[in-house]
Amino acid sequence: MNCISIKNVSIEFYLAEEQFSGLKDFIIMATKRKLKFKRFRALKNINLEIKKGESWALIGENGCGKSTLLKIISGIYKPTEGSVSVKGTIAPLIELGAGFDSELTARENIYLNGAVLGHSKKVMNQYFDEIVKFSELQEFLDVPIKNFSSGMVARLGFSIATAIKADIIIIDEILAVGDYAFQQKCHRRMEEMKKNGTTIIFVSHDEGQVRNMCKKAAWIAHGEIKAIGDTDRVCDLYKEYIENK
Repeated sequence: MNCISIKNVSIEFYLAEEQFSGLKDFIIMATKRKLKFKRFRALKNINLEIKKGESWALIGENGCGKSTLLKIISGIYKPTEGSVSVKGTIAPLIELGAGFDSELTARENIYLNGAVLGHSKKVMNQYFDEIVKFSELQEFLDVPIKNFSSGMVARLGFSIATAIKADIIIIDEILAVGDYAFQQKCHRRMEEMKKNGTTIIFVSHDEGQVRNMCKKAAWIAHGEIKAIGDTDRVCDLYKEYIENK
């Protein structure tokens, strides 16, 4: 059964042709009606079917459209064309610190992030101890996360997203920060989730992580899918392309 169905999806953005030194310059140009925009097609006719319990990697160079596709799947963006169907709950880890308030403590942000994901305080109380234990941030619970390193923020975000046991988890480069020991701990948890039937969509520039974590992959280039299927085959094609550039 497909839990994610993406059919003929394209998305366009309007980008300002001029560069601005700050918000003041932008407002002045907008007031004078001198702003000019150009259309940028970030994704073009994307088709992808992901079955329940599958583990998928999205690979490609920076700016190719991977993160944009993840945001469409997560419901953050709406496609300009095409349709997206998602069956099940989603825990997205797309941007470091997303769903957090930097002025709040780690304790407060656990409940805030849970609310963003659609969970009540009562539900988050059930997962609180597990989140704290896995994140290894016991000593920093009452510290505002504006004082956290990027690795500590990643620990907290990953611990929350994986504790609530969503049907689908989306991870975009979040494991690229933090120490090696915690990264390995995250990989072990993701393997457990795979065994329990969680659908995983994973973005990483680490070829080894992609090959080990995912059974299937899609290579995206310039907003289009260039190859799709078995992870090793798709990674080999992408690697050959990079080496021959």
